[in-house]
Amino acid sequence: MMKLLTAVAALVATTTASAETYAIQAGRLIVDAAQPAKGASTVIVENGRIARIEDGFTAPTGAAVIDERNRTVMPGMTDVHVHLTQTSGTPWYAYFTQKYSVPYATTLGLTHALEMARGGFTTVRDLGGDASAVVAVRNAVAEGRFPGPRIKVSGDPLSIIGGHADAATGLPPELAEAVEAAHLSPAVCTGVEQCQEAVRRLAAKGVDVIKIMATGGVLDPGAMGLEQHFSDAEMKGIVDAAHAMHLKVAAHAHGARGILAATNAGVDSIEHGTFLDTAGAQAMKAHGTYYSATLMAFSGVQSLMGSGKLPPESEAKARQTFDVWGKGLNLAYRTGVKIALGTDSAVAPHNQANKEVELMVSKGGMSPRDALIAATKGGPDLLGISNETGTLDPGKSADLIAVDGDPLVDPTAVTRVGYVMVRGTPIPMRD
Repeated sequence: MMKLLTAVAALVATTTASAETYAIQAGRLIVDAAQPAKGASTVIVENGRIARIEDGFTAPTGAAVIDERNRTVMPGMTDVHVHLTQTSGTPWYAYFTQKYSVPYATTLGLTHALEMARGGFTTVRDLGGDASAVVAVRNAVAEGRFPGPRIKVSGDPLSIIGGHADAATGLPPELAEAVEAAHLSPAVCTGVEQCQEAVRRLAAKGVDVIKIMATGGVLDPGAMGLEQHFSDAEMKGIVDAAHAMHLKVAAHAHGARGILAATNAGVDSIEHGTFLDTAGAQAMKAHGTYYSATLMAFSGVQSLMGSGKLPPESEAKARQTFDVWGKGLNLAYRTGVKIALGTDSAVAPHNQANKEVELMVSKGGMSPRDALIAATKGGPDLLGISNETGTLDPGKSADLIAVDGDPLVDPTAVTRVGYVMVRGTPIPMRD
C-alpha cells in the first residue's frame, strides 16, 4: 500500500509540474525566425503550450516567472540527423566489444539526449542506431522519465551487402562471418522485395522514419567508394513501401549520382549531399526534397584524422570530402532547395551541435536569418510536425530557448544557451 501511495504521489507531482503556468520574460523575442523580432515581451505557458504573448514584462498571478530579460527567447532548434547511442571519438572497432551492448547504448542515448537539449535542441531525429535502443530512448524521454528533446527515430539503416551500414564491411572473413551470424546488420537487403520487407520489419518495431544508405560512407572501413549503392529500382521500392505506411525516407548520400538517384526515387531528405551537383540540386528543388548538410561532421572527422581511431580506408575517403566542405549546401541554397539543420552528431560531440548554425553561414553561404529558419522551422516541416513546434505561436508546444545575443544577425548566439523548455517542462542546465 505504501508503494502504491508513493507512486500516486509521484504521479500527482508530475501532473502538477506539467500543468504549471510560466511567465517567460524576454528582452528580445523571436516568435518566428522568418519574421522581425519583438522587443520586451512575456511568453505565457499553460499546460505545456504557448497560451499567449504579452507586450512588456508581465506575470499572471501564481505563475512561475522566468527572468530572461537580458536574453533573446526563440523557438527551440531541431536537429534532423543525430546518433544518440554513439559517442564522439569512439574508435570504430570499439562497437564490437562487449561494452557496447544494447542496454549500454540505451544509457548513452539518454545521456546524449540531455546534451542535445541543453544545447538548444528541443527536437532531434536519430538516424541510425539499434532500433530497440533508440525506440526505448525516445519513449522514456517522451514519458518524462528522463529529460530531453522530442525524439524521432529511424532504427537500423537499410544498406546493401558491404555497404555503409553493413557491420561486416571491411572485416576479415572469419570476423565477417561471425558478425553476419549474430545478425548485427538486420537491415541489410538485396532486391526490391527483400528491401521492402526490411522496411516493413522496421515499421513493425515502431520507428518514425526509414533511413537508407543510398551511397557509400566515410566512416565505414570498406573501400566501395562514396557513390550510388542501392539500384534505382531498390530505392524506389524502399520509398514506395515506406510512404505506403506513412513513413518518410531519409537518404544518406554523398556522391552526385547517388544523390540524384535517391531524389528521383522520392526520398524526403538528402543527408550530407557532399558532392551535390547542379542536376541533383535542380531535381531536389523540383521534388521538394529537403537538404541536411551535417557540416559539423566534417570538423568531427578532421579531429580524428591520424589518431588511429579511423581505418585507413575512412581517412582516404575523408580527404575527398574536405575540399568541398559546405559547397553542396551553398549550391542547394542558391538553387532554392529546402534546408533543415542536421549535424550527424556523434561524429562531432553532441554538446557542440549548435555550432552547425554558424557553419551554415560561414561554410554554406547562408544568411544568418535563413540559417536560423532552417534550424527552427526546416526540421519541423520536414518531420511533419510544424503545427506543433518551430515557432512560438499560441497553441503550439512550449519548445523554446533563451540565448545571449541576437541570432538573427549573429549565428554564434545559439551556442550561448541559458534556458531551455521542452513541451512546457524546463530542462535542467547542469547536473
